[in-house]
Amino acid sequence: MPRATLPVYDTLTQTRAELERNSSLGDGLSVALWQRNQLEDTVYSRPGHHTLSLYLEGGFDIRRRDQPGLRGAPDKLCILPAEHESDWRVSGQIRFLHLYFAPDRFDALALTLLDREARDQQLYDRTYMDDPWLAAVCRQLAGLDWDDPHGRLAGNALGHEVLAHLMLTQTGRRRSVTVKGGLAPAQRRRVQELIEARLDSVLTVGELAAELALSEYHFARMFRASFGQPPHAWILQRRLVRAREALAGGDQALADIAASCGFASASHLANRFRAALGVTPGEYRRWAGR
Repeated sequence: MPRATLPVYDTLTQTRAELERNSSLGDGLSVALWQRNQLEDTVYSRPGHHTLSLYLEGGFDIRRRDQPGLRGAPDKLCILPAEHESDWRVSGQIRFLHLYFAPDRFDALALTLLDREARDQQLYDRTYMDDPWLAAVCRQLAGLDWDDPHGRLAGNALGHEVLAHLMLTQTGRRRSVTVKGGLAPAQRRRVQELIEARLDSVLTVGELAAELALSEYHFARMFRASFGQPPHAWILQRRLVRAREALAGGDQALADIAASCGFASASHLANRFRAALGVTPGEYRRWAGR
């Protein structure tokens, strides 16, 4: 989602809030980490996109003016739908995560996940909600390295998990969704071909799911059932296999190998390689060349 279409984000940039880092995760999902420690008011007026907020630290003295009896705290969640309006009194220290997502992405999920029209699935406006599962997933998201393509892909996957959870629990139409079994053989072959063809470029769970005409929720679970790993872990494994082949096959520069295998830089490749195999790419190359 382009930053120009994120009024909540843009509103915060005009306040005393300090942006720690942000990223586009793909598929209409964007994320940002913020902190504030100044007294001020903040107003959001029909921003045009949905926002999920998790308080990571502090927030005890922040109140929404139309709900003055509620107080923030770590692990409290707020849902700010696209057409909502809210006026906040901010005081005291706070550190928080924002996940921004496009209404059309959420609307499409209603059809693919629940086979319902989007007009029947309106996202609730929630202030200081408790949801331990959702808070834990958002903390995972906050802990990822979004500068690393694999961190972004893992974040993309977590973002889709969040959207499915919100669709199932925060739209007024509670409904369980059961996924049984894995991908059909033809689906497995197709998704493997697509991954192999695009190991050097950006991939998202949404793109892979769309290729098989599945919701991201169904795709992720069926993929895990078929391959024993979530999509982002499988893709990382395949990229490391390609990197090992390139290292064993010649003296290509590490930066070139990183680019051809979908890593952001030589250092990102080296870090992932060492974490997975226990040796650096240079050590592996020397061992493979013996």
